[in-house]
Amino acid sequence: MNAHLIDTLLEKTVVPSFSSIGPGVRRRLFDWQRLESYDLTGRVVVLTGGTSGIGEAAAELYATLGATLVIVARDLEKTQRTIERLSNQSGNTDMHYVIGDLGRQEDVHTIAAELSSRFPAIDVLAHNAGALFNERRLAQNGIDLSVELMVSTPFLLTGLLLPQLGVPHEPLHDTTAGTATAARPRPGRVLTMSSGGMYTEPLTVDGLCMPDATYQGAQQYARAKRAQVVLNELWGERISATQCVFHALHPGWVATPGITEALPGFSRILGPLGLLRSPREGADTMVWLSADTEPEKDTGKFWHDRAQRSIHMSQKTRKANTDERRQALWQWCEAHTGWSLTPV
Repeated sequence: MNAHLIDTLLEKTVVPSFSSIGPGVRRRLFDWQRLESYDLTGRVVVLTGGTSGIGEAAAELYATLGATLVIVARDLEKTQRTIERLSNQSGNTDMHYVIGDLGRQEDVHTIAAELSSRFPAIDVLAHNAGALFNERRLAQNGIDLSVELMVSTPFLLTGLLLPQLGVPHEPLHDTTAGTATAARPRPGRVLTMSSGGMYTEPLTVDGLCMPDATYQGAQQYARAKRAQVVLNELWGERISATQCVFHALHPGWVATPGITEALPGFSRILGPLGLLRSPREGADTMVWLSADTEPEKDTGKFWHDRAQRSIHMSQKTRKANTDERRQALWQWCEAHTGWSLTPV
């Protein structure tokens, strides 16, 4: 049977695709290049959420591949321990960190300023930080913390770092992929770790932050993740792929401390069956998107297991994905963060 047909069948049946079965089958079907064969020496990779779970596994891989790795996190001692361990394991001493709370826009401005001063050119910005809160938590500005952490501040950090990613203050709006500008050997890359949970929720702007009376952590998380994926497409529409490419992805069902804590029933059922992926398997596509040349050929795409995927699995989400809602989401982000792609 044709490899692509098998892959499509896996995707449509969901469980084999999202579980540990997916990477095991697809690795053999498409003869995946080993991540360790890539070389990221000399490339600056900024990674959020790199001290636990999928992010920590990604950090280990980036370090092994020789990247100039910059972990953005809020816990100084934990981050220092992570950097020290990764450096000792990999032999890569080009490891750095910037400390700040990604749930606070004030901190994001400080983080961006420090990154831009220390690293004039950034090759990869990997948005991996995120959390599922079963009980509502609010950011300092009163917005739902999961929305702030996974929608607002990644939008703001990306915008503030566009010059370092290769986008001038007046970006081109031609999204045709091609040769990078002479100033850089390749376009910058912005990667967003989403979740398969986003398939369950349609795009909403008015309901992006759920009302307290009907709040459910997993549903709120899925709405934020849906917004991430749409924003990834919108960035791709607005920035030339010759300057910077944008890609989002989902890791499948991964065994991480965060998922075990937030969805204990989910882990309790799938874990013993061996259906949860390892953190490394969850990090595979993000690191591959950082290292391979394939992602430079397009922009604004959604990926799973090293292949482009649809952002929809139901008519409910397709119908909600209107131009009006998409533009409203972008406008909400600009108004909420005070950052605009085109200075007013």
